[in-house]
Amino acid sequence: MNRIDQRFAELKERGETAMIPFLTIGDPSLQASLELILEMERSGADLIELGVPYSDPLADGPVIQRSSERALQSRITIFDVIDVARQARSRGSKLPFILFTYYNPVLQIGLERIFRTMQENEISGIIIPDLPLEEDSETRAIAESFGIHLIPLVAPTSNERVQRIASEARGFVYCVSSLGVTGERSEFFGGIENFLSTVREAAHVPIVVGFGISNREQVQRFEKLCDGVVVGSAIVRSIESALHHFEEDAAHPAGLQQIGSFVGQLKGK
Repeated sequence: MNRIDQRFAELKERGETAMIPFLTIGDPSLQASLELILEMERSGADLIELGVPYSDPLADGPVIQRSSERALQSRITIFDVIDVARQARSRGSKLPFILFTYYNPVLQIGLERIFRTMQENEISGIIIPDLPLEEDSETRAIAESFGIHLIPLVAPTSNERVQRIASEARGFVYCVSSLGVTGERSEFFGGIENFLSTVREAAHVPIVVGFGISNREQVQRFEKLCDGVVVGSAIVRSIESALHHFEEDAAHPAGLQQIGSFVGQLKGK
């Protein structure tokens, strides 16, 4: 069974909602990213999105853009990101890993090669925010042949499109809480409950919400409406604020504790 499916089944049995942190791999270094993954797992993360640094991240706000810029200064590639997942496994990580990447790096490498490499390194899913439903059939078929879920993003647009995306989803449906780019928000659009209800009715897999969620109060609000919550920009900002620790030592206790405590707080531990 795919690790994503297994983890959601376990969480459902326990009556829990998945906490899904996002981090940009290579910010501030590959070793620091590895230590952060392990710390997040210890602190209550249920799945982790591994962000591939990209020079033109159209779906991302300024916080994640800055993290990509920092990582790209070290020429981090998609293979580096996958290797961090391999190292995390070798250190005992059991979490499902989800690659978050734009389509161009995947296309340049080739679909067969990238999904084979992901399978060999136990990465369970992939999110490609700039690959629309109308153009994803080949990518989806190859991903599925390697046992990897191509996880769709669905935004609050037309009901017909929402239902089509949700009904064909694998792994989970990533529901975008607000139109626009990633980034912390104090408010979400007024129809969020109805939107999530529409996705829930159409989907045969868990539904997850992300974009803009940054504190325990917001997580608690969405826990009642979905099966998982993604927190990205707020975690990346916390890493940014702890950069001086990680520059001294990739496994700096104070830096790891700062991020781990935040993830634990979001999870409600």
